[in-house]
Amino acid sequence: MPTIVPIYAAIFAIMFVALSVRVANTRRVIRIGLGTGGNVILERRIRVQGNFAEYVPFALILFTFIELQGWSRWLLHVLCLVLLAARMAHAYGVAQEPEDIRIRAIAMIVTFSVLLAAAILLLVDGVV
Repeated sequence: MPTIVPIYAAIFAIMFVALSVRVANTRRVIRIGLGTGGNVILERRIRVQGNFAEYVPFALILFTFIELQGWSRWLLHVLCLVLLAARMAHAYGVAQEPEDIRIRAIAMIVTFSVLLAAAILLLVDGVV
């Protein structure tokens, strides 16, 4: 039974709720119920939330399989913490106006690297 990934899943869930509340509050303040209405700040906040929803659940699935395969606890903590840092950096970077594209690019490279590392670990364990 997984014991490490659920802790990080809870942290990521809290982060997702915070990102979602930020979108909802922005919609309320600027009175835009659907879409962005051309508001750049709202569009950025929607994309931060959407991007999070696109990558984090898939990573958590991979991490769960890694934990079930019995990889070391420290490796799992490192993967989860690196992903957490990357998603926080991404949320910060994209939310800036004007955006510092370097923060966003680094965060995405790190996110992709964590996903690839997890996939490779699973393939190695499955093939060997």
